[in-house]
Amino acid sequence: MVILYEVHDNLYVNMTNRCPCACTFCLRQTREEMNGSGSLWLEREPTVDEVKAEFEKFDISKYNEIVFCGFGEPTERLDDMLEVCRFIKEKYNKPVRVNTNGLADLIHGRNTAPEFKGLVDTISISLNTPSPERYLELTRSKFGIKSFDAMINFAENVKKYVPNVVLSTVFTTLTEEEEKKCALICERIGVTYRIRPWEG
Repeated sequence: MVILYEVHDNLYVNMTNRCPCACTFCLRQTREEMNGSGSLWLEREPTVDEVKAEFEKFDISKYNEIVFCGFGEPTERLDDMLEVCRFIKEKYNKPVRVNTNGLADLIHGRNTAPEFKGLVDTISISLNTPSPERYLELTRSKFGIKSFDAMINFAENVKKYVPNVVLSTVFTTLTEEEEKKCALICERIGVTYRIRPWEG
């Protein structure tokens, strides 16, 4: 099973294949792996101890960041993920990033933002679009139309506990007008807006 894999100068953590969304653009619909990683489809979810043990196989000093992002939504295993974050901080003192759909509060039925304090340096959330209706069309979230507002609320709450919160859209997928609306959303809640390149 591929639990850890390299992309550029970062080490990525693949702990789950579960996700409340079925995004129309999700890379896992068209590929098995990332950057020659080997298949990111897990036979089963690794235990926290198995994840920690994988780190021994890599020279952690050479990576800029440890990124929680695989073929699933990392916050589906929020408690386990944060335990691994604590391990990374204590053993390697490396910056930690979580790439997420921002729906942790809906997944767990509570305000999860405070739980990230001191364990995560950057949270990158897929904004995708400024429209709740279009968001649902794109993500096909099992939580329905309330997903968009929940994602925005999570971003606004988590910035109190995480130094760097980024909402992102993909270059060429939005009109200039839509990008302006996304920028305004980010400005209103006080987070960074990033237009990221398309990875086909």
